[in-house]
Amino acid sequence: MDETEAIGRLKKGDIRGLQMLVERYQVEAVQAALMVTGQRAAAEDIVQTAFLRVFEKIEGFDSTRPFRPWFMRMVINDALKFATQQKRQVALQGDEDAEYQHVSKKLDAMAREPEDAAQQNELVDEMRRAIERLSPQQRASVVMHYFLDLSTAEAAERLNCAPGTLRWYLSVARARLRSFLADFK
Repeated sequence: MDETEAIGRLKKGDIRGLQMLVERYQVEAVQAALMVTGQRAAAEDIVQTAFLRVFEKIEGFDSTRPFRPWFMRMVINDALKFATQQKRQVALQGDEDAEYQHVSKKLDAMAREPEDAAQQNELVDEMRRAIERLSPQQRASVVMHYFLDLSTAEAAERLNCAPGTLRWYLSVARARLRSFLADFK
């Protein structure tokens, strides 16, 4: 079953259409929500709730548009709400390496020499600590732009902000990350 057929089934009230969408988007959505919230259980709850909302609100979905951006926007917005409600900087779980494989892969690609593996692992850990010090909006911007590979315009649309605002979030996040990582050599 392809995505269009799954959405068609959902629009007819057949919940079996949701299975294909869950299989295709659940891992990416949980990873994105986790990067924003810093809490695995919260990220899983956010994604589960988003899938339930998909089933409830699929009639309002424009089938001529792609599903992924619509769905990921729901997930990121809910993750942002959760992170903002925490009233504190949410620490990312550094010991849940499986949840950060996509981050590690991107950072590993930067390694120049095989003997740099130990230093690369340190860099991944240091990067996680630096990301957890960003504001929820900055984290969401970084996750969407650098880890979900969305363009500035796409990420801004999903965060319901102007592209200039997103560029500002990214600029401030990059500056803060540079300062947080300045001592790492």
